[in-house]
Amino acid sequence: MELQNTVKEALNALYHHPDDAVRMQADRWLQEFQRTLDAWQVSDNLLHDASSNQETLIFCSQTLRSKVQRDFEELPSEAFRPLRDSLTSLLKTFHKGPPKVRTQISLAVAALAVHVPAHDWGDGGIVNWLRDELNSHLECIASFLELLRVLPEEAFNYKIAARPDRRRQFEKELASAMEVALSILTACLNINELKEQVLEAFASWLRLRHRIAASTLASHPLVLTALSSLNSDILSEASVNVISELIHYTAARNSGGFSEQMLLIQVIVPQVMNLKEQLRDSSKDEEDVKAIARLFADMGDSYLELIANGSDESMLIVHALLEVASHPEYDIASMTFNFWHNLQIYLIERDAYVSFGNEASIEAERNRRLLVFRSSYESLVSLVSFRVQYPQGYADLSKEDIKEFKQTRYDVADVLIDAALVLGGEATLKILYMKLVQAAGRNDELSHWHPVEAALYCIQAISDYVSRTEAEVMPQVMSLLPELPRQPQLLTTVCLTIGAYSKWLDAVPSGLSFLPPLIDILVNGMSMSEDSAAAAALAFRHICNDCGKRLCGSLDGLFHIYQTAVIGEGTFKVSAEDSLHLVEALSVVITELPSDHAKKALEVLCLPAVSPLQEIINQGPLVLGQTTARELTVHIDRLANIFRFVNHPEAVADAIERLWPIFKAIFDLRAWDMRTMESLCRACKNAVRTSKRFMGVTIGAMLEEIQGLYRQHHQPCFLYLSSEVIKIFGSDPSCADYLKILIESLFSHTICLLTKIQDFTSRPDIADDCFLLASRCIRYCPQLFFPSAVFPALVECSMIGITVQHREASNSILTFLSDMFDLTNTSQGDKYLPIRDSVIIPRGATIARILVASLTGALPSSRLETVIYALLSLTRAYGSRAVDWAKDSISLIPSTAATEVEKSRFLQALSDVASGGDINPLTVPIEEMSEVCRRNRTVQEIVQGALRPLELNLVTVS
Repeated sequence: MELQNTVKEALNALYHHPDDAVRMQADRWLQEFQRTLDAWQVSDNLLHDASSNQETLIFCSQTLRSKVQRDFEELPSEAFRPLRDSLTSLLKTFHKGPPKVRTQISLAVAALAVHVPAHDWGDGGIVNWLRDELNSHLECIASFLELLRVLPEEAFNYKIAARPDRRRQFEKELASAMEVALSILTACLNINELKEQVLEAFASWLRLRHRIAASTLASHPLVLTALSSLNSDILSEASVNVISELIHYTAARNSGGFSEQMLLIQVIVPQVMNLKEQLRDSSKDEEDVKAIARLFADMGDSYLELIANGSDESMLIVHALLEVASHPEYDIASMTFNFWHNLQIYLIERDAYVSFGNEASIEAERNRRLLVFRSSYESLVSLVSFRVQYPQGYADLSKEDIKEFKQTRYDVADVLIDAALVLGGEATLKILYMKLVQAAGRNDELSHWHPVEAALYCIQAISDYVSRTEAEVMPQVMSLLPELPRQPQLLTTVCLTIGAYSKWLDAVPSGLSFLPPLIDILVNGMSMSEDSAAAAALAFRHICNDCGKRLCGSLDGLFHIYQTAVIGEGTFKVSAEDSLHLVEALSVVITELPSDHAKKALEVLCLPAVSPLQEIINQGPLVLGQTTARELTVHIDRLANIFRFVNHPEAVADAIERLWPIFKAIFDLRAWDMRTMESLCRACKNAVRTSKRFMGVTIGAMLEEIQGLYRQHHQPCFLYLSSEVIKIFGSDPSCADYLKILIESLFSHTICLLTKIQDFTSRPDIADDCFLLASRCIRYCPQLFFPSAVFPALVECSMIGITVQHREASNSILTFLSDMFDLTNTSQGDKYLPIRDSVIIPRGATIARILVASLTGALPSSRLETVIYALLSLTRAYGSRAVDWAKDSISLIPSTAATEVEKSRFLQALSDVASGGDINPLTVPIEEMSEVCRRNRTVQEIVQGALRPLELNLVTVS
């Protein structure tokens, strides 16, 4: 009684106390209370207490529902019947509401049925029991109908802590009770005020996709009732849900195919088609129109295979879907977008035509279908293209509305691409060009830019599907662009369009003549607004990427644009991030130059980034130490991009050698600054990637630098840079000595930093990069890595960190272990098996136990795929020995958590893997073991308490 009063007081504080701190304290207490064993009885008592207020009833019904779902195993087996009786009593008590409470009680009863097999439930299972209860208590019909509705939904609710076997069995129990359920619902149809509830429950049972003969459903009273109510003045939401489910049901994989369902399809389709006129009815409620549109969209998506034949009947559905696509409300029109996309795939992909036999027949049929649907897709282009138009007052829109508008433009662009794939890029371009010409023709003033911008946006969207040799429309588009007014949004889209057609500009003979005025537009864009500057910089990059050879002679002009933007002089509004596009652009043009010219051009390109860095360094160590990271990284990032995109290995090697004193000064004085070090290591990494073996003496100096600095500052990016060096120089015998010293130094220092799981948690970035480096060593320099003295210690270090909760760190460690177990997959891996085995076998039982613990709850379920792969790699590598290790671990799990049958299935799957079986089907029993051991918090704690992955005594090998 005292606890009941405390619950009431806490709820009162939660909902009514003025102090936030008190409300939070009450919330925490109530959450803890819900996890206790007392919560069962207290919640039940308060629900039966007539004096409980609505807040108490809602909280207690939610608590009871949650307890049944997650913690049913807490109760002794004899508690089932009293619990069922109490819940049944509550269902009857709350048959008139509150609705929230009634729903929670219904969910609790349904969850109970998921846990308890039909033979233990008694009365022939829950559906038969429900029928008998309903017959005895007709006044409580609303409660029992709600229970009947939620039952099939709960079959797929994974919040219910049921074992996989039991969940499958429950689904079968419901399927066998389908006839009884539908007979209950049919009997309730006579009560007019319950019709909505009956139909909602029917829709729910249809989602089970249990096969019922089409002839039965075609004439079933429930189906006929749903169809007849489509024609009523007030459209029934429940009826729409039923018809929607029936449409999906007839197209389900297990339905026997369209031929078997045709009788039902022929009943549904004409009734839905009768609703087409209502799409245009302006007096119709928008929600009703949305519901009708949904049915047409469902038919399109479900009957795609039938529609794609292009028969006269199927084209009626296509025309109806065009009607939906033409609706002024975007939310309604966009319901069809998925259909147009899937139809396009069906019309284009060869797989859809395999049944037609030879290539000639396939091609003939494909051409016939494309011709049939041509006019539909032409109409679609016109119907969707206007939707990308900027609304009046765009500047005043909220952030959310702007985000929504941008998403609309992306979605419409996708539809236009679908159309281009069916019609061909050129045909689609012609339709859009006509819209551009119409819009530009009335573009007397700046205020009429919206339709021009919309047409250009659409033309830009299909650029990848327009032939590079197109000579009719694109020259006119390019000639028109310089004539358009310089309005910010329009200019942004003009710039993006120029960038989108850069490959066309390179391919057509007249492309070079278009470039000067187009580049003038881009320069203008860089000065107009931040958005247009970003678009212009991106377009500039595309132009240089694709027309680089043509632009080599205009290098001075390009450098002038680049330097103005990068130095930040004049009116340019290019941000530091967008200036990287310009860096890439010039880098690509320089790549097209001969080597001697490239070296000089590279110097000029680096100058705007090098000069400010040199200036800071010249002011002495104090200034360099106090400069903000941003003031350094903005320039270093530009150098990083130059080293990445100038594909002249010798020129880049010369540049990095010349710049090394600047880099070394920053390394020496800013090694404590993670952001600057990450930027600098990125620049070095790109230089190493591009220059490779031309790096010569600089690579030695670079490695010596980071090796020394890592001892003091432990920056993870030093490990990352080293892994790039290992990838390129790992197999080079001339580098073996200093690479061996490097990896031993880096790993030995890292191992000292990561001695317990808390270290991995506090420095996951170091763990991540350390084991990425270790994996690189396995792949690229096993001859240095495996014989190394640090190898055994690194394996032990990985065992400590496997269960770190940080995703990337955990994945890197698991991947390292998998790479080690999969050593025979590498080119020279067999040589090092004896060394690997001498380290792994003494620790194998412990590794297996930690992996089993990770599988069963020590790591989040999102990490499951990586954990399973590591466990299977261990099993493949060590065969029956690994199965024995896993058996020793799995035997520690109490039978209350996992049954002997579940354990034996798991071990059998591992045995099959050890014998060389196909891995894919064998992952199911392993995944189910994970699910069983995670089904609720209590079980998970029991399993982890038995396996104790963090308390294992690691085997030390001398």
